[in-house]
Amino acid sequence: MDNPIGIFDSGIGGLTVVKQLIRILPFENLVYFGDTARLPYGTKSEKLIKQYALEDAAFLEQFGIKFLVVACNSASSVAVDMLQASLNIPVTGVIEPGVRAAIKATNNRRIGVIGTTATILSDAYHQKIKELDPDSEVYGQPCPILVPLVEEGWLDEEITRLTIRKYLAPLMENDIDTLILGCTHFPVIEEIIQNEIGGQIKLIDSGEETALVVRERIKTLEIGRNSLERGEVQFYVSDIPKKFDEIGTRFLGHPLVNAKRVDFDNFLISRGGAIHAPLETA
Repeated sequence: MDNPIGIFDSGIGGLTVVKQLIRILPFENLVYFGDTARLPYGTKSEKLIKQYALEDAAFLEQFGIKFLVVACNSASSVAVDMLQASLNIPVTGVIEPGVRAAIKATNNRRIGVIGTTATILSDAYHQKIKELDPDSEVYGQPCPILVPLVEEGWLDEEITRLTIRKYLAPLMENDIDTLILGCTHFPVIEEIIQNEIGGQIKLIDSGEETALVVRERIKTLEIGRNSLERGEVQFYVSDIPKKFDEIGTRFLGHPLVNAKRVDFDNFLISRGGAIHAPLETA
């Protein structure tokens, strides 16, 4: 089945999820949409995030996608169930795959989560962990300064290592043995985080775990692409932010090419209000 897998994020952090999909599913076609004109989603209301998620999904549906990956923590926390109910294709977010992997990895049931302030305050990871394993202890730590450091490219600077050390200290005091990277920016500095927190603590990359879930579901549903040629990857954004190519290349691990800016406002106008029908019952 040559139809692509669709991926959306509020910005370009979701490219770390694309990187894992390319690695784990190299023969699948992918199409990525980054809603860079309206980021961040985490500061928006739940209803507005759901609206944006529906609009992003509708854009990707134009490509005949066979699977939708919500590579945005904010949208994953509030919109996945609605998207699953309203779309005729399988949908996964990044939160549950990471949570399931963490529960499987932990020995002492003390799990840490680092993410943006909005993600940690949403309690999405905490709630999902408690839902799946009520006996686990969950410790969240917002790390807002890490996002601009990653985007600036300060990956191996002393300020980055000191910032990581400062953020991780409270988690270490709580004797965690597993740490979820709850922001799509953080896999870019995974090695530095591991060095600071120590090899005895297992890091969980939600993007990698999500790609593994997609692979298993595609296999189960028998909708995989029957080809030994590497899949094509298309990139679309609603705006071209400063240093977009540079940052995108850093997140992907190889040069970002052929990214296209789309007139998203015109797309939404052309679709009228039909996109938002699920909001009435969400």
